[in-house]
This record gives sequence, structure tokens and C-alpha cells, in this order.
Amino acid sequence: MSSIYYYHQIAFGRVAMAAKPSVFRADHPFPPDLSTDRSIYPRGGGGGGGPSSASRRRDLVFVVNPRGANGRTVKEWKKLLPYLRSRLGAHCNICESLTSGPSHAIDITREAIREGANAVVAVGGDGTLHEVVNGFFWDGKPVANPEGELMHSTALGLIPLGTGSDFARTFGWKNDPHEAVERLAKGLRSRVDVGVISGESGESHYFINVADIHLSAKAGYYASNYKRFGNLCYVLGSLQAFMGHRNEDLRIRINEGEWKVYSQVTALCIGNAKYFGGGMMITPNADPCSGNFEVVILQDFKWYDFILKLHRLYMGTHLSVKNVSSRSVHSIEVEDLSGRGSIYIQSDGEHLGFLPRKICILPSAIEMIC
Repeated sequence: MSSIYYYHQIAFGRVAMAAKPSVFRADHPFPPDLSTDRSIYPRGGGGGGGPSSASRRRDLVFVVNPRGANGRTVKEWKKLLPYLRSRLGAHCNICESLTSGPSHAIDITREAIREGANAVVAVGGDGTLHEVVNGFFWDGKPVANPEGELMHSTALGLIPLGTGSDFARTFGWKNDPHEAVERLAKGLRSRVDVGVISGESGESHYFINVADIHLSAKAGYYASNYKRFGNLCYVLGSLQAFMGHRNEDLRIRINEGEWKVYSQVTALCIGNAKYFGGGMMITPNADPCSGNFEVVILQDFKWYDFILKLHRLYMGTHLSVKNVSSRSVHSIEVEDLSGRGSIYIQSDGEHLGFLPRKICILPSAIEMIC
């Protein structure tokens, strides 16, 4: 990366700015598993798929939220660094960027892409991943390297370390950082879909996991106040959301078709992937490489229905339950018939505000290291 790329590091409680990203180098060579057609390392010249000179070193930008999981994320990251250096440092510039607050990961990601980074890796939970994904876009369009390298695009990577790592569950990935480093070492890429949400203001917001509306979104909003309790925060958030909750009639349009009223909606979930809420398989048929969402609508649920059927929500067997419907869509628009503007919407666990909203799929929008 050129010297105009700035990275952000937290030091003694303040944000320090450096002219270059921090680069760690290691003496241990890569194993031969890097020479693959779909590797993050370019083929050609010198035999094999790995870089043959210092000029071909690749930049991997690791975005870390030091406050994630009550500080546990940055502690685990520091423990991981020696292994990361030894495994990747021989052929990669390892660029560490610690976020200083909300939306900082978005800015870091955009700058890294514009500077031609080979990959931006989210280190943490779904919240950090969510911001990094949003950093791949600007003003409704994908961010691009202005030099316009035709054979190169920045990939998305993930080292799941946070309170919630629901997106990783869809791929069967564990919260094992060493396993995640092995994925980065192999460098295999696959195109994944991204959802885009737009409201009356026209501003676009992106998500990679699950967007949800009404009760579940309200529960997620309250859960953010209990992050210090780990995955228990989702239970506490749900209990608070149930207080004063009432089902609402929603006006919905699917795939640009006719508007239809859905009565007594408890929750509506739009899944690009399968899990949310700390391991609940809410959209069990969702596939982030399919080009479609799975939409699941729960209607006329009472508080005791969740208690009695909670195990089915976690196992993904709830689609056969009464008052639960599911379908595959590429776009959905949702409006609040009450006119009160009080129906919550969130995506990837991040509160976005209230209805109305339109949600569309962007097929194969990002290359991800899988």
C-alpha cells in the first residue's frame, strides 16, 4: 500500500495516526497449499501461485474492534498475532487497524479498497463484519480501486471472535481463530450475495446476514444494552421487547408484485444467511450464494408460543409450525399500516430505525475468502 493509506491504532486510550499500516513479517514460508486457481495470490511468473518478490507482497487489512465482546476480542487478537505472522507474514503485509468508534470500520474498509488491498478481514462478531461489508459500498455503488486493476478485487475475510458470530455459523465455521487463519492462508474465494435496504430518505444500507422487522428487531435493539452478558443479552433483550409488545398488520410487496396485507405480524425475517440472535436458525433455507433471500413471517404469536417453540427456532424446524410462512424472494417492501412509525427494523443486529423499508438482493456482490 502507498504511504497515503492511514491506519488507526488505539494507544493509551487515544487514536494514533501513522503514515503507513503496521507491517509484520515472518521468517516461516507458506506451505504449498497456496498455489490454487482461486487463491488470493496471483498466478504467473516464477512458477507456483505465491508471490516471488517483495513487489508482489499482498496487503491484508485486519479490522479489529478493541471494545468488542467487552474487550475480549482485542485480547484474543493479540494472542493470535504471533501465529498470524508466522503463517501469513512471509508473503503478506499484515496491516492492523483498530477501530475508534461506530462506523470507523466502514471508513477503514473504503480506504483499504481504494488503496488496492488484497483483502479486508473483519476480526470480531457480526457487528464488525456488518460495518466492513458496508465499507465495500459508497453512494449506492461498490467502492473501487481508482487504478482499476482488472485482475484484482478486494476480498472480504472473517476471523469470528465476537459475542455473536451468526454469519459464520451458516458456513459451519467455529469461533476458532486458528482455523480462520488457515482459510486466509488457502485464500479460496467465493462470490456471496449482499442485501441492500433503502428507506424514504433514499440512503442505502447493506447487510450480509439477516434483516428483521418488528419484535425480533426490537429485541435486538434492547439486547445491545446487555452485551456484557454475552449471548445471554439476546434472552434479556427479548424479555424486554415482549413487555408492551403487540402484533401489527403490515403491508408487503414481494418481487415488485401486488401489495398484500399480512395481519397480526409478530416478526418478519429476511435471511441472506441462516442464523441470528446467538444461534437461532431463523431462515433455515437461506443461502448467501443463491441470489435470493429467504423470508420467514411469524403471525399472531403470543409470548407463550416463543417459550413452547423456542427449541424449534434454534433447530430450524419451525417452518411447519402454524402461523409461520416462508418463501424465496429477491426483493420485499414493507410498510406499517398503523402509521405510528414505531415498528423497528435491524440488519445484522444493528438498529436501522423504523418502517417503511425496501430490501433487495445484490447477487454475487462481494468476493469472500471461504
